[in-house]
Amino acid sequence: MGSILKPKTPALPPPPAPIEAPEAELSAEEKAKIKAEQDAIMRRRKGRKSTILTGPLGLQESEEEKLKTLLGE
Repeated sequence: MGSILKPKTPALPPPPAPIEAPEAELSAEEKAKIKAEQDAIMRRRKGRKSTILTGPLGLQESEEEKLKTLLGE
């Protein structure tokens, strides 16, 4: 019954054509600079990751750490 009172929706315009990104050739100096920046970022990340004991699969400890000692667990 409600189809008589609803206005028809206009057709959607076609999507715009994708824009192609220009291919940029990087010089050796630029590549070295980018690599140095990425290495610095990874070093900063590694410092914090080494203090975290759990990972996506749960507790990450070796078999030796699981063994009980004389003074406690």
